[in-house]
Amino acid sequence: MTRPRTVKRILLLVDDTPNRVAAAFGLGIFIAFFPLLGIHIVTALALSALLRLNRVVLLVGAFVNNPWTIAPMYTAGTLLGCALLGVSPASLADVEWSLTGLELLHSVRAGLGPLLLPFVVGNLLLGTVGGVVSFLVVRAVLLRRRPADRSTTPHP
Repeated sequence: MTRPRTVKRILLLVDDTPNRVAAAFGLGIFIAFFPLLGIHIVTALALSALLRLNRVVLLVGAFVNNPWTIAPMYTAGTLLGCALLGVSPASLADVEWSLTGLELLHSVRAGLGPLLLPFVVGNLLLGTVGGVVSFLVVRAVLLRRRPADRSTTPHP
């Protein structure tokens, strides 16, 4: 897990314009909330190459989603999706956790099935809002903190 102090240092030291650094970080935050599990790193690396954004900054944003934060992030997104779509999250209580094997799998699928659309919608919305807010905050901080000669031209 990356410390906020380390993230701040990385963002301040990257040799690129504030807009591009903020864009990379904001996109990374969006990727952190992206509802397809297991593809965050690959997505971040592919988008950094495609958009020619700093891959370290993009990965720092994407690593907001890590083993310590994944459950609260995805839970918040799912509950937001449930609220927006009018879906009750109560179906999770229907899972019979004492079952084993295929019976447990079927019970989990039945309990989680109604939450799939709220999971996707809520996490995409949180990722979008988080990415935009992160972009605006990082850009504002970099414009205020960096010397004028570094804020307008990227260095190769």
